[in-house]
Amino acid sequence: MRSALFGNLDTQQVPANFALQNSKMLVIQLPPEVLARQGSMVAFQGRMDFSYEGAGGVGKLFKKMVTGEGAPLMRVTGEGRLFLADNADDIHLFYLEDEAITVNGRNLLALDAQLTWDIQRVQGAGVAAGGLFNMTIKGTGWVAVTAHGTPVLLDTAQSPTFADGQSAVCWSAGLQVGVNRTLKAGALIGRGSGEAMQLAFQGQGFVLVQASEGPPVVQAK
Repeated sequence: MRSALFGNLDTQQVPANFALQNSKMLVIQLPPEVLARQGSMVAFQGRMDFSYEGAGGVGKLFKKMVTGEGAPLMRVTGEGRLFLADNADDIHLFYLEDEAITVNGRNLLALDAQLTWDIQRVQGAGVAAGGLFNMTIKGTGWVAVTAHGTPVLLDTAQSPTFADGQSAVCWSAGLQVGVNRTLKAGALIGRGSGEAMQLAFQGQGFVLVQASEGPPVVQAK
């Protein structure tokens, strides 16, 4: 896997269709076609067609309906330059080389259309705990994610690693991911889920964590 975050992104060794116009705007050269978050197009030059991208099967459609996870995607075809952004969040690129990455659906901006994706549930997490259903993307091609503020890249092999479910942007798909529950009553250390729990990561790999837990969860009265 290649990314500027890892210091191994050599533009001479990867396709040049995805590039950062600046830290908050992605430019994609078409063809080939891409999948992008609905509403993320801010401009384009050339001839392009935008169409709704379904879940790609009854199984994934059911998961999206039940969990609410999975970015609402559009398929973009044609030729020219496509500019994408999402609320002026920072954008980070990953180039997969026949491998996989897991992304929090709300942080997914765009991906090469030949990549495959599915929705997976974190073991031990209840349905009511937001942010614990995520998208696993596989194959060879580009994935663009957004992060609110400058993120931190954590090496999970160095020590036990935990992150709020709303703050974890993406991570190595090969990691063992579970739920860590804070034992002390009332210790709401992560406002994203509204519960005293965090994602727990084990194994060789990385977790990208953004400088935000997302909007506060409104508690029912």
